[in-house]
Amino acid sequence: MAEELHFGHAANRLNMTQPPLSRQIQMLEYALNVQLFLRTSRSVQLTPAGQSFFAHARRIIALAENAASSAQRVSKGEAGLIRLGFTAASSYSFLPMLLGYIKLELKDIEVELSEMVTIQQMEALRESRLDLGLVRPPVDEPGMATTRIACERLLLAVPRTHRFASGPPRSLKDLAGEPFITFSPVQGRYFYELIAGMLCRANVSVRYVQHVSQVHSILALVSAGIGISMVPETAAKLHFEGVELCEMLDPPTFAELYLAWNTDNDNPALPAFRDLVIRRFASTLDKGHPANSGLEASRRPVVRSA
Repeated sequence: MAEELHFGHAANRLNMTQPPLSRQIQMLEYALNVQLFLRTSRSVQLTPAGQSFFAHARRIIALAENAASSAQRVSKGEAGLIRLGFTAASSYSFLPMLLGYIKLELKDIEVELSEMVTIQQMEALRESRLDLGLVRPPVDEPGMATTRIACERLLLAVPRTHRFASGPPRSLKDLAGEPFITFSPVQGRYFYELIAGMLCRANVSVRYVQHVSQVHSILALVSAGIGISMVPETAAKLHFEGVELCEMLDPPTFAELYLAWNTDNDNPALPAFRDLVIRRFASTLDKGHPANSGLEASRRPVVRSA
């Protein structure tokens, strides 16, 4: 009625007769205790109160329509919130790429980030404080599903003044007796065991001088000349002055990154988010490892449920 300003036209637009429309308007004015329309035999006009009420009513109707549309999109997993855990090392290269794809393909899904080591992420996934986690293996827990989404080589990190910083590639045997900085066996358990296993298989003993939990802390100590180390190749993104990252003569060792989620999680946004990550990044669990950094998607993702 406020748009037509004509009882007959408004009634036709609403597929009703004029008398019921007039009664509804009278009942609304009575309920509000204000006059909304000025009526004469020739015209109908909104009062100032009617103009104000009309403006607010239009906004309320629009909000109601948007609320319904938003609820439908959330129900379909096209919108919503994903709480994503990540390890510090995954934020150097992988996480920015992932968020770039989410921004392009899932524009209405908000991502809440939490930096945690793998142990903390697994606890948060069990307690539904996280929806998805970027974790290091092994992840063999009931109710958890995982898929490998990236792998990258380990490189030798040495001070720029170290003899290993120039010349031909070095083998693991060359590291014997060197002061060595490695990961914490608790907070950095995955990398600690990966590097220790690599040295053990090569029958090489190094002289451990520091155990720290984060890659950037290791690079800071290497830059200070405290020792040498092994780090994932995405550490190059940190551009630490005074540190050289060198390939080894031995066959490369790869660090893996997995996407993990609780199979009981009923967040409607989770399947779309998870499937995008798998489609864009998941690696094939085959007999070997790819010769590159493994940060590009393969065609045949493999999902393991524990």
